[in-house]
Amino acid sequence: MNLSVETAAAELLRREDDRVDGDPLTDTWPDLDLDTAYAIQDETLRLRLSRGETLIGVKLGLTSRAKQQRMNVDSPLVAWLTDAMVLPQGVPAPPLIHPRVEPEIAFVMGRKLSGPGITAATALGAVEGVFAGLEIIDSRYRDFRFTLPDVVADNASSGAFVTGSVCLSPGDLNLALEGCVLSSGSSIVHTATGAAVQGHPAEALALAANTLARRGKRIEAGWLVLTGGVTDAVPLETSVSVEFTNLGRLTVGS
Repeated sequence: MNLSVETAAAELLRREDDRVDGDPLTDTWPDLDLDTAYAIQDETLRLRLSRGETLIGVKLGLTSRAKQQRMNVDSPLVAWLTDAMVLPQGVPAPPLIHPRVEPEIAFVMGRKLSGPGITAATALGAVEGVFAGLEIIDSRYRDFRFTLPDVVADNASSGAFVTGSVCLSPGDLNLALEGCVLSSGSSIVHTATGAAVQGHPAEALALAANTLARRGKRIEAGWLVLTGGVTDAVPLETSVSVEFTNLGRLTVGS
């Protein structure tokens, strides 16, 4: 098919709705660049909002070296969260194409954050509360095969997410040292600390604000920010759980 910003956005959303995958956009659009990929992402958001979804925040993708190495890319990215992606605790995960789960440190914003020039300290000062999170990522590309522009266009492989019931002030935590243990079934598969996310999750938050500023956008008060996978993701084939040092425990799956 002939691809444009509009047709690519519609195709990716169709794949998501129909729970089917396909070839990366760059297979037929090899010169797709990041600016155009973000335009596709924004057009997909426009389509989501037009059908009744509400914008509630942003997510970062590929903020850890583990994720970058697994996906063979070398830069973090920013994408959108809507209310349709929220998974209440205890509710089964929705049907997806090939879901994988990763632990996240999530921020709720007390104040807006407008780049450029946002530092980690400034970013953390705008945070009202910190939660544990589990994000169920999915991809509209077969076998999770994509380039950086492909995954940007695909809203950073968004699927669904759940946040914990423990909310702490950022001043009460050493987020770089906040540990997490990710288990699949009864087996521990990954351990890490918040330092895996750009050295500190607040660095990821600052990156998001500065990246959005280049597109004339900002992080709003009240928004949720998922700062990126603390570890590599694991397939959602059974229950997947995370235990944080201070932020509590979360489980998704059967």
